[in-house]
Amino acid sequence: MLFDRRSLSRLLFWPCVAAGFAGLALTAYNFTPGRADARLLLFSLVALSLGTRVVVKVPRARAYVSLAETFCVLSLFVFGAEGPVLLASFTAVCASLRLTREWRRLLLDGALATLSLLAAGFAVTSYVGAPETLARPETAYAFGLSLLLVAFLQTASGAFVLPPPARPGAPADAPFTPARFFWTFSTKLALASFAGLGALACWRFGLDPFLYAVTAAAVLHFAHAVYQRKDHADRTAADPSGPAPFVAADEGTQLFMGAFEHAAIGMALVSPKGGWLRANRSLCYMLGYTERELLAKGFDGVVHPDDLGQALAHVKDLLRGSTATYQSEKRFINKHGEDVWVLWSVAPIRDSETEEVRLIFQAQDITDRKLSEGRLLHNAFHDALTGLPNRALFIDHVKLTIARSKRRDGHLFAVLFLDLDRFKVINDSLGHMVGDQLLVGIARRLEACLREGDTVARVGGDEFTILLEDIEDEDEAVQVAERIQKELSQPFTLDGREVFTTASIGIAPSSTGYEDPEDILRDADTAMYRAKSAGKARHEVFDRAMHAVAVNLLQLETDLRKALERRELYLVYQPIVGLDDFRLCGFEALVRWNHPERGLVSPLDFIPVAEDTGQIIALGQWALLEACRQMRRWQRSVAADAHLFMSVNLSSKQFNQPDLIEQVRSILTQTRLSPRNLKLEITESAVMENIETATEMLKQLRALGVQLAIDDFGTGYSSLSYLHRFPIDTLKIDRSFVTRMSENNENTEIVRTIVVLAQNLGMDVVAEGVETKEQLALLRRLGCENGQGYYFSRPSSEADAEKIIAETCARPKPAPKQEVPAVVIMDDKVKSVRMIETP
Repeated sequence: MLFDRRSLSRLLFWPCVAAGFAGLALTAYNFTPGRADARLLLFSLVALSLGTRVVVKVPRARAYVSLAETFCVLSLFVFGAEGPVLLASFTAVCASLRLTREWRRLLLDGALATLSLLAAGFAVTSYVGAPETLARPETAYAFGLSLLLVAFLQTASGAFVLPPPARPGAPADAPFTPARFFWTFSTKLALASFAGLGALACWRFGLDPFLYAVTAAAVLHFAHAVYQRKDHADRTAADPSGPAPFVAADEGTQLFMGAFEHAAIGMALVSPKGGWLRANRSLCYMLGYTERELLAKGFDGVVHPDDLGQALAHVKDLLRGSTATYQSEKRFINKHGEDVWVLWSVAPIRDSETEEVRLIFQAQDITDRKLSEGRLLHNAFHDALTGLPNRALFIDHVKLTIARSKRRDGHLFAVLFLDLDRFKVINDSLGHMVGDQLLVGIARRLEACLREGDTVARVGGDEFTILLEDIEDEDEAVQVAERIQKELSQPFTLDGREVFTTASIGIAPSSTGYEDPEDILRDADTAMYRAKSAGKARHEVFDRAMHAVAVNLLQLETDLRKALERRELYLVYQPIVGLDDFRLCGFEALVRWNHPERGLVSPLDFIPVAEDTGQIIALGQWALLEACRQMRRWQRSVAADAHLFMSVNLSSKQFNQPDLIEQVRSILTQTRLSPRNLKLEITESAVMENIETATEMLKQLRALGVQLAIDDFGTGYSSLSYLHRFPIDTLKIDRSFVTRMSENNENTEIVRTIVVLAQNLGMDVVAEGVETKEQLALLRRLGCENGQGYYFSRPSSEADAEKIIAETCARPKPAPKQEVPAVVIMDDKVKSVRMIETP
């Protein structure tokens, strides 16, 4: 039959506690100080110090009995009832404190010890009489009954009364079986008999009870220590590298300990005070200790100091019952002093017999995972090539700096945005590997230029940002920029060769006032572009005007994307006139933009934006198609017999399109315009970017039958040695040379050289920007064939250009006299070209 003690505990707990403490109070009231002689005090000291430290295991039961109970029984027969009752109460509490801190258990243990010894004292007084009567033979029967009564009361009180559960949902205690009751009763009876026989021997043979108690306690304590050392030596000898097999009292415990010993994860049993009680092989291997070394260390000896405080706090919560289990990631320290990351799980367990609390630890080694996470986290916020912080981490640093500046008046900082000049040339000519080496070298030099606490980051291919903390004023940021440019001006030795580079730097000081880190980074970027446009290899400090320009450009870019859809773009046509007989040779188609809000937008403003954003490709295709359509319409209406051409500009991006030939062929087919009536103008720099590819592209265009012209000749980086290789029909002299011919004889000679060069190569020449009659006369003397400019006509609308064609091509033009140069004047109203003679 099994007894469910849990159901009885609620009924018996508080009555037993109340009765025990009432008996304790009554005993203390009746106990006079005169009865506490020196022997009783010394006896009590031995019981509290040695008796509570020696615990005897009950055979065939998971229960333990403290030797202090034996001392209490012995004192009962030697000193009477009052003193031993007080002693029993204190020793019971002290013995329980070694096993638990649960206040309910401590109250119950003290109360039950008081009640059981009161009952035994009553039996001794009633049946035996005074302690000295133990020597009489006639009291032997009563003496034996009193021993049985003491053992029974101590066993029964622990069998049927338990404290209420410490928290809701706590596991139920193991049932108390008759077999366990018998073995516990037998153990307690043996210890009580040992105490009674000792008391009997003291009175019959005149032995001193105190000496007997001290001797017995010392012998038992020594035997207990020898037993523990022998048990530990046997387990170590069985397996020197790990814990010895555990011989369990029953099959369930044996299975548990087998799983404990051979678990793949580290496991340990730990006392509430932090002492290691048992550790399995996996934990010893994980930390590099043998079991003996690990058991000799405290819990705080293997936990990382930074994690120890939090770990102990959670252990205390477990022991108080605030939480049932606890799991977290902690760092342990192995035998070699290295950090070992573990997934640490802790739960309290209570022995069903002794009610002793233990902590069971489970530790899984996650060091490799934590190292991988650390690498991933580092890679997420650092540049893989240079090891510098990336944009995300830099933005976070700037955000913290802005927050600090709000808390501290006068806290100034600055952000520098650095972009390398001509890095693409280095990358393309020397290879990407050398380019990467250059970036790493620049990163190291930037770090050397900064103070401790400043931050340098790589935010793009060849773009770096720098955060300067705690600067005195804006000039300090400028000084840092100058120091950086001086450092970067020194050559880099890469792959056995010297490489030079420069940088353009934009500076955004915090004095401008910022709330968002993206804003100050944007402004530093804006200042950097201003430095590039001003000549590169320099620095610029941001001001509000730059921001206004940047916003205006952004809006212009946005509006330009919609301009084609909304038909805001249109073409105007500027005549190209022969200078020998003032015949109309053709027109150059020019794009104009009528913005709905801004009005007419200058091509100098929107064409560079279209080039930078790539919109120039779609814009160029549209212009080519519209120009060809217009020329075809004029041919059908007013210029059927005229051999006029339409000149259209090709941007460098258009020229580099792989399907350019197909685009031109498709437009000519679609508009039915003869190829000889189309002239394509390509800038000198576009042709020189890739000589071989450009030459092949020009040959294919020439094969279509279209005419080709080099625009703005003389302003690019071409070599005259390549010019004869290009199938070019026309060289267009840039207007910068034409407009300054009368001011500078050098420009006149440049124009003369270009005209002679073109004639020697079988090309004709068009002079752009003709605005005065002096320029016209000089060009004619130099032998220039054609001219274009305001002197003849401004760019005209479709209708005005049609009038020019009708008026010029409808009647023959008289040849000018040789002695009087003919000049052309412009009719502003009709915008037509007519020839007059000078008086």
